[in-house]
Amino acid sequence: MVHPLKKEQKFSLWATMLLIRKTEEEIAARYGEQKMRCPTHLSIGQEAVPAAISIISSKNDYAVSTHRGHAHYLGKGGNIKAMIAELFGKQTGCSKGRGGSMHLIDIEAGFMGTSAIVGNSIPVGVGYGLAAKLEKKKQVSYVFLGDGATEEGAFYEAANFAALAQLPVIFLCENNLYSVYSPLHVRQPKDRKIWKMVGAMGLKSLHIDGNDVEACHHAIQDATERCRQGNGPFFIEFSTYRWREHCGPNYDNDIGYRSEKEFLDWQAKDPLALYREQLNYEFTDFSDFESRTNKEVKNTIDEAFKFAEESPFPTPATAYLDEYAEGEKSW
Repeated sequence: MVHPLKKEQKFSLWATMLLIRKTEEEIAARYGEQKMRCPTHLSIGQEAVPAAISIISSKNDYAVSTHRGHAHYLGKGGNIKAMIAELFGKQTGCSKGRGGSMHLIDIEAGFMGTSAIVGNSIPVGVGYGLAAKLEKKKQVSYVFLGDGATEEGAFYEAANFAALAQLPVIFLCENNLYSVYSPLHVRQPKDRKIWKMVGAMGLKSLHIDGNDVEACHHAIQDATERCRQGNGPFFIEFSTYRWREHCGPNYDNDIGYRSEKEFLDWQAKDPLALYREQLNYEFTDFSDFESRTNKEVKNTIDEAFKFAEESPFPTPATAYLDEYAEGEKSW
């Protein structure tokens, strides 16, 4: 059942999208300083889905993500200071400076990690769903993936098992049309609809406009409630688009794999700008909220980068700590 959004929820959705957008724009602006010595995959233009998660999921719910995971980490409630420190390779980073942009984790927020390997985190997320079911908890496991991951064997095995065991897992597929520089038509059959294909595997499946944050919210909320009642799993495909290059801070419309017109057409569907326009129309006090939030977001991001700059690097003595999970000795 879809519940109408309250004013404070709508404002929160916009604020979260703004935080994600401004954080990644600052990462892009500072990347050339050579202090973030790790590959970084930005999701500017794809803020709606993680923003929706921010007001739906609880800290007890699980989430796993991909190499393009900054937005998901922040949407799930991850610590922005720890995330930026991780990009700087600092000891205070969420992975203690050892993982960089593609390996983010915050167990307290229920964000169980990202992976550089396409599709690698999908079976892990399904495993968390299995754990929740075995322990009879009302937890949900959110599995973020891209369209490219639906071509991996790990996805099919994980989705099949989730359907067979009726696990509380929600697969959130952000289809941004490209896997690195390869468009869908060179990777998948011409007439295939990903969400319909997955639906044929026994999962409840639907397609949503990934630039409409309220539509994203309603779809994920409904799936979440049904999962908590034991009616999962779900697969939701979101049509979206990344603005920047596959990996890095720049724009890459000049290298030929996509056209400037395509880019501009999608940029006109900017989820942040569209929602700002809607809220300005709905609420007379939104402009005041927008002004305050812009200042708060800037301060938050400035503090996070200051924290990262001032944090220490890991010492050589810690290089081999936490390499393996510790268990009870049986000898």
